[in-house]
Parts: sequence; structure tokens; C-alpha cells
Amino acid sequence: MNGAQSLLTTLTNNGIEVCFTNPGTSEMHFVAALDEVEEMRCVLCLFEGVLSGAADGYARMKGKPASTLLHLGPGLGNALANVHNARKGHSPMVNIVGDHATYHLEYDAPLTSDIEGIARPVSHWVHTSKSSADIARDAAEAVLQAGIGQVATLVLPADVSWGDNPNGAEGPVQVAGLADVPAQRVSEAAQRLRSSSNSLILIGGREVTREQGLLLDRIASTTGAQALIEVLPGKVARGAGTAVIDRLAYLAELAIDSIKDVEQLILVGASDPVSFFAYPGVPSAIAPDTCDRFVMAGPNDDITAALQALARECGAEEAEPRVHALNLPELPEGELDAAKVGMAIAHYLPEDAVLVDEGITSGMMVNMFTATARPHDQLNQTGGSIGWGLPAALGAAIAVPDRKVVCLEGDGSAMYTIQALWTMARENADVTVVIFNNRKYSILEMEFGRTGARGGVPGPSAASTLDIGSPDMDFVSMASGMGVQASRATTAEEFNAQFAEAMTQRGPRLIDAMVPTIF
Repeated sequence: MNGAQSLLTTLTNNGIEVCFTNPGTSEMHFVAALDEVEEMRCVLCLFEGVLSGAADGYARMKGKPASTLLHLGPGLGNALANVHNARKGHSPMVNIVGDHATYHLEYDAPLTSDIEGIARPVSHWVHTSKSSADIARDAAEAVLQAGIGQVATLVLPADVSWGDNPNGAEGPVQVAGLADVPAQRVSEAAQRLRSSSNSLILIGGREVTREQGLLLDRIASTTGAQALIEVLPGKVARGAGTAVIDRLAYLAELAIDSIKDVEQLILVGASDPVSFFAYPGVPSAIAPDTCDRFVMAGPNDDITAALQALARECGAEEAEPRVHALNLPELPEGELDAAKVGMAIAHYLPEDAVLVDEGITSGMMVNMFTATARPHDQLNQTGGSIGWGLPAALGAAIAVPDRKVVCLEGDGSAMYTIQALWTMARENADVTVVIFNNRKYSILEMEFGRTGARGGVPGPSAASTLDIGSPDMDFVSMASGMGVQASRATTAEEFNAQFAEAMTQRGPRLIDAMVPTIF
């Protein structure tokens, strides 16, 4: 058994059975080993940013890491944007990065680079395997380090991959699960809720489940506290039957105003909220400086158990939570816009669907209507690095092939990782992509005004950098050219029919929704 075979076998022994890959010469023995280790499913992606985003979407839905295979430092560099998003979303990931043979490094060949240096800013653990005899043990350690919410990056020199491993593969390792929240911390949270007349419980992190939302609403209604979900939790249960809990506003000015009177901030999986960017005259911290902050649970803690214990301490177990009733909007008519797209999506979205949101400005309109749609999970863009939506939808579809995946995607964002469509077609992934085609970087137009640059009004040169028309992008042709069935909608009636059809069929589908900007 060579090093590559022992590495792959170790991964599959530990339940890592999908590898999103874009290999090169240094990884050919790893590629060859795929025919020997049939338990590993290899998913080819045409750009590294696609495979890292797919690994993120897979992990969020599967609750365990996939592996990636990357070609040296430049390949890892291409993947970094979506590894960053995974790290911010507390998604586990095991990156395997091929390198030159150990004896070849001294010659400084064209692709030689500091792979560990590239990996460290987005990884919790980085290691270079030194010998074939060590690689399986190192792979097992990578699985341990990735755990349930971290990024582990293992560098695989070519000679370590092709050399014989006399020790063979490693067996299953015991990965640490969710950490228990100490009873004392729960008791302190309860005491704080009793002692403050204006408390906010902010929940977020890796996921906010239906049960967690219901528990939180019981606690809030019993104690008089306010409850909010952070701006971008990695995964959140939405739709009918979920608790009526708003998300904190994205716009810093609105968020600051909404919680300006909070005296007590209790964090449950969420981070202390801050503005996405700095703006002249706007505070970076969202919560008032004067409020007390208390971390009851982190994103890798057992939040459900902690909320159950907090509900007992607060006498909230029997409280009746407020829940969203099923309320499907009527189908819209007339000229298409983002709100009408949202109404149609909410009307037809099937139960237990997965909604992947990188719709940017237009996605805000969809969220208004899907709160009362059929129960579904929503994945959010956690790290702000654009080009995540299409890959994450691909990974989610591979993780849960029995569930319909709908991807809300901005036109500008789609072009970062448009290659994901090819892999969707190749894998026959059950993903319906909705492109919000307003031919603008609309979010940047909004942010230009908010920053006050040039008085908030772009000149001709600045405006040209925010406009992505001329030439207009033809997503129907692009999708069709990569094997994905595609259509264009310019009216509400056209979108209604196309989306309804997509929800009744399996396989990849793209709808190019021609909409005006919402600002």
C-alpha cells in the first residue's frame, strides 16, 4: 500500500467519502489510488474556488467534512476565498494539498511556494507530511483537527504519496462532538436575564435549528428578553413551524438603532455583532458600549442542550412559542422584479428544500416571503467572500441528494465561480439556480453611497466599475454550454411557470431572471 492509498483509506475509514478535486502532476498517485479505494467519491471541479465552496456546502448539510484535493500553492490560493467562508461559518474541511517531492523543493521549480504560509490564515491546523510511513497517521490527525467545525490542511509531497507505507492505513479516530456548556454558565445566563430589564439573546454560529429557535422564543417570552438571530448564521431552519425570531439587520445603521437600548447581551453561538465594514461616522460595534456582554455558548458547543437547561432555569419549558404559520403568497403578475421572484419561490418551494442564498441585494426580497413558506433550511454567505453560492449549492446537493436545492445567485457573484454549473451537470445535481440579472454590482452601488465617497454619487469612471452590462451576460447560453437546462424569465408569469416546472423535475436547472435593481 503506497502513501496515497493509505491516506485515502484512512479518510474513508473515518467517514470522509467525498473528495472535491482539481488535481495536477504532483497529485497523480492520489488520483491513481481512487481506483483502489472505491469508497471515495471523487467530484471534479474546474476551478479550485468551486471545490472549496462545494466542500463548505457539503459539510453544512452533512454535519461532517469532505476532503479537497488541491494542486500546490497556486491551487490552494485559488481556493482560499471559499475556505475563508467555510472558516467563518464553522464548517469542517480536510484540505489535501499536493506538493513537489521533498527532494525537488531545493531546485525552486516554477510551482514551488510556501504552501503552509498560504494555508495558515484560513486553517486551524496545518501540517506537512514528512514520509510515506507517516501519511496515514497524519491524515487521521487532520480528521481529528477538523472535528465538527474547523479547517485542517495537510500538505502531501509527491514522494510521500508514491512511496510505500509499511504501516498501512489508520482506523477510525474518535472525533470530539459538541462540547457541553457548564451548568454554572447556564445558571449565570439565567441570573443575568432575571437581573436586567433590557436583555438581548443573540443566537447564531454554525446553525440555528428549529428546536433551538423554539426554545429561544420560549425563554425570551418568559423573561421579557429580546431574541435575534445574527446576520449570517451558517445554516438556519426557516418556514412554517419555526419560531418568529428576526435576524439582526445587515445595515449597521439599522442594526445599531434596533438594539441601542440593550443593557445585557447574551451570546449563544453568535459573535459579538460588528459592522461588515467601517463607514465614516458609524460605530464598528453594533451593541452599545455600555451593555454587559456574556458568552453562554460558542458555535462548537451543544447549544440545544444549553437552551433546554436555560429554559428549565427560567421556568420557560411550558411557554407557548410563537411560530410562523404556513402562508404562501399568491402568484404575482406583470413585469418581473426581485419581490415577485421571491413570491413565486415562496409559493412553490417544496418542503425540506435547501435554499442557498447569495442573491445579495435581491436575496433580501426573497427572505421577506420565505419566512412563511414550507419548512426548509437556508445556507448563508458567512464570510463575505463572493462566489460561494453556486459551489455551496453543488456541495449541498451531493450531501443530501433526496432534497431539492435552490440557489439564489446575483449575476455578478455567479461569474466568480460559474464553472460550478459544469460540475452540476456532470453529477446531475438536483439544483435549481435563480440568477438575479440586474446587470449591476448593485450591492456596490449601495455601498458607494453609504461610504460617502465622492459625496455618495459616482462619476462616469466610477460608475463604469459598478455596471456589468455592455456586453450583457447571457446566462442561458453559458448554462446550456455547460450542460445545464436553462431558460430566461422577463415577466412574473414566465418565472412562475419556469420555477414551478423546475420544482417538479430532478437535475440541474438555471433560470435567468431579468430584474431591475432594488435601489
